[in-house]
Amino acid sequence: QVQLVESGGGLVQAGDSLRLSCAASGRTSSIISMAWFRQAPGKEREFVVAIAWRGGSVRLADSVKGRFTISRDNAKNTADLQMNNLKPEDTAVYYCAASIVGPGTNNYWGQGTQVTVSS
Repeated sequence: QVQLVESGGGLVQAGDSLRLSCAASGRTSSIISMAWFRQAPGKEREFVVAIAWRGGSVRLADSVKGRFTISRDNAKNTADLQMNNLKPEDTAVYYCAASIVGPGTNNYWGQGTQVTVSS
């Protein structure tokens, strides 16, 4: 019902910035929020940031406050993750997620994009 495609990952040095983009297609009119998660090697997938589709309110993980931010373009059905002052600890596969409202609420995931930060 909703397809998500991430882009923008790559190999960067510590202190660099990177912008990830998530493009949604399908039943996008039913999106209630979009979010970014990440999974580092040997670790569980963790929440990074989420944004409400209507009001734009943002929720950030403590680990990225002051460095990461999220924005969305409702007309283009995209949500971008701006990552500044990247650290080696930020190395992970970053996944876009969307919450879709129907009779209930369903979550959808993108395929992930690799971010590698060298020291």
